[in-house]
Amino acid sequence: MTRPTISATVLTLNNGSTLEQCLKSIAWVDEIVVVDSHSTDDSVEIARRYTSRVFQRQWDGFIPQRNFSKRQATGEWILWVDADEVVSAALRREMEESLTDGPGSTQGFLIPRCTFYLGRWIRHGGWYPDLSIRLFRAEGHWWGGEEPHAAVQVKGPVKRLRNELWHFNYASFGQQIRTIDRYAEMAAEGLHRRGERFRLRKMLLHPIGRFLKEYLVRQGFRDGMPGIIIVVSTMFYVFAKYAKLWELERGRERPGS
Repeated sequence: MTRPTISATVLTLNNGSTLEQCLKSIAWVDEIVVVDSHSTDDSVEIARRYTSRVFQRQWDGFIPQRNFSKRQATGEWILWVDADEVVSAALRREMEESLTDGPGSTQGFLIPRCTFYLGRWIRHGGWYPDLSIRLFRAEGHWWGGEEPHAAVQVKGPVKRLRNELWHFNYASFGQQIRTIDRYAEMAAEGLHRRGERFRLRKMLLHPIGRFLKEYLVRQGFRDGMPGIIIVVSTMFYVFAKYAKLWELERGRERPGS
């Protein structure tokens, strides 16, 4: 049986340090679509070595950017990967076998993601297995959810694959903190748009809840020092999200304004 065609979509913004490794790992698909948000590094140059389907578009959020990338794709199935992710050889084989054998009524495939951070693979806590739909039928399915957590909205049966997508997210703790600030801003703006009001108890208790769930219940402690850093930074992200929501409600007032 012939495998249906696959289009891989990748978003880039100054991802020159990881993009080539990502694109090499998906060079086997029928089409690669790269949407770049006006990078100032060599991301576009790298992308054009692997595909002619490179578009530049002003960043306006994960959801609209991913949906734009899908509109440029021509494949029967969409495989989406981030510019700091690598499709392992085992995952490639599993995806191709699943489609070649005939996916039947399956509309999408959940894929586990394993992150390499601070010198080790993270296999516990809130970062693992980090399941999400990464391979899905192009027809009828789009990204939705809330920024910054875009998710594919699939209607119909979904199957889970066994092999992992590899993630190389932060080169340092400092980079992680800068990303947390940006993501907390987006999350707070989403809450504000939906009319959710700031509650002090949420700002104080939700971070504690994340610690209990991710460090103790999901055994983040088994990842050593990186596990501690991950859970504390996650707690800070939750705290920062509500602090920024409080700022938005106050209108970020300045003296004399």
